[in-house]
Amino acid sequence: MKELVEVVAKALVDHPEEVVVTEKVEGKNITVELHVAADDMGKVIGKQGRIAKAIRTVVKAASIRDNTRVDVEIV
Repeated sequence: MKELVEVVAKALVDHPEEVVVTEKVEGKNITVELHVAADDMGKVIGKQGRIAKAIRTVVKAASIRDNTRVDVEIV
């Protein structure tokens, strides 16, 4: 899941070299933290959070195959 979030985030931002994705595994729960440059925060979140919601939806759909629960946090 970490790689999926990283690829999507790097495609959206102006400074892809500053994208950092960390993953914390706790049983069947995975928390993916996305860190981007301050200038790119709006691009990742989108108007009214639409882009962030879309990223979470794609990751959730991919996680169903692995029978895990994935939360994406934008930090």
